[in-house]
Amino acid sequence: MVELINTVETIDAVPHNSAARRVLYAARVKIHPKRASGYFRNLKWLVMAVTLGIYYLTPWLRWDRGAHAPDQAVLVDLAHRRFYFFFIEIWPQEFYYVAGLLIMAGIGLFLVTSTIGRAWCGYTCPQTVWTDLFLVVERWIEGDRNARIKLDAAPWSVGKAWKRLIKNILWLLIAVATGGAWIFYFADAPTLARQFVTFEAPAVAYFTVAVLTATTFVLAGYLREQVCTYMCPWPRIQAAMLDEDSLVVTYNDWRGEPRSRHKKKLQAAGETAGDCVDCNACVAVCPAGIDIRDGQQLECITCALCIDACDGVMEKVGLPKGLISYSTLKTYDAHKAGGLAVIGWRAFLRPRTFVYSAIWLAVGLAMFYSLLHRERLEVNVLNDRNPIYVRLSDGSIRNGFTVKILNMEQRPRSFVVSAEGLPGSSMTMTGGDGAPLREFTIEVEADKLRAIKVYVAVPPLLLEGEQVPFEFKVVEQASQTTAETRSIPAIFHAPPKETQP
Repeated sequence: MVELINTVETIDAVPHNSAARRVLYAARVKIHPKRASGYFRNLKWLVMAVTLGIYYLTPWLRWDRGAHAPDQAVLVDLAHRRFYFFFIEIWPQEFYYVAGLLIMAGIGLFLVTSTIGRAWCGYTCPQTVWTDLFLVVERWIEGDRNARIKLDAAPWSVGKAWKRLIKNILWLLIAVATGGAWIFYFADAPTLARQFVTFEAPAVAYFTVAVLTATTFVLAGYLREQVCTYMCPWPRIQAAMLDEDSLVVTYNDWRGEPRSRHKKKLQAAGETAGDCVDCNACVAVCPAGIDIRDGQQLECITCALCIDACDGVMEKVGLPKGLISYSTLKTYDAHKAGGLAVIGWRAFLRPRTFVYSAIWLAVGLAMFYSLLHRERLEVNVLNDRNPIYVRLSDGSIRNGFTVKILNMEQRPRSFVVSAEGLPGSSMTMTGGDGAPLREFTIEVEADKLRAIKVYVAVPPLLLEGEQVPFEFKVVEQASQTTAETRSIPAIFHAPPKETQP
């Protein structure tokens, strides 16, 4: 610790503009990943096609909810404070469903990481997916690894400038499509698309597209592995998620070392040589530019392209595949000690995975049960506070209430409102004919809140105190046995007994 402090103090003492200070920092070395082929590369192509398809196409899917609701399958309707997901409609007061989904996503990420490592980073992370897409364009325009390295080293010419221009234009179009697809989740996609191209869309739509276009273009086109290494916190967090039974991409040095490109000559001379032919194919295909043979590293996103590259070389030289493979620390140590170990399904059944799975399943089942039994009618009652009561000409005491009825279904409904627990009471409603009633019927539009002003009057002789509890009962007027009913407690205020006539 003392040596470390002295070293830091020595570095701080060096002037910022000195050569000694500058050598402490290394400039980024541009990475030119070679195109890989094999099982994991095909899996990544499939994941990229599925995830991009979901992202770009989902806003255009339709879902018939009737005449009183939008027909976009997935819609975050900020204007009306709704979230639609196919047959599910989420209101602002039901935001706990979104919180539950976020909890499930987090626990699911912990579960995946603890079992198969950084699979999220290597296959489904947006940064990985869009970087792969940008690399497809780059290889199409500039060629594979060697051609791109040669182009970078070449002086500027018309051909080089033309290739760079075409590449950046295609990148920009992808980035614009990315930002454009995002805004379609927040409004009717066909309508907003028409408004966008005719410059009639809201300013926030253009601003959002501009921001997402810029971030996609820069992050996927130029920063790439730097986002994963320096900007994303997950590489540092994931270390706490891994244990000796977690699958990670591993170079099996117990088999590959000592590496040599002349294995047959060494064997003929009686010397020992491992299976690694030191071809650097694993390094050439790595999008992070690391050498997996140096062991586990922060930059590794576990994309497994090095496995495909190494397996291809092993097949060519007539050696068994799996020099680089998915392995666990326990299996690796067993092989290195000279034993044989096979990764079985029991490796995934351990306390950590049970706990993660149990929490994930519990949250999911709780949300599912809540969705099946959630109430589609909400009623709120507010007492008038000024004045809290009024004496009518016939001596009756009258209180005013605001009754709010929220119809959370996608169809109009009728409700019968009555006051229970106040003998001799009568009600009048603002906007009605003024005739006192024991109950009245109110219509509420689909997906709407309706507030009504209700006056309740009671003869003073029937009141038992200054504050009489009662209930507003709201019953859906329907023939179904599943008609919803709500009873909301309220207080009827009266003057003291000695002031009553």
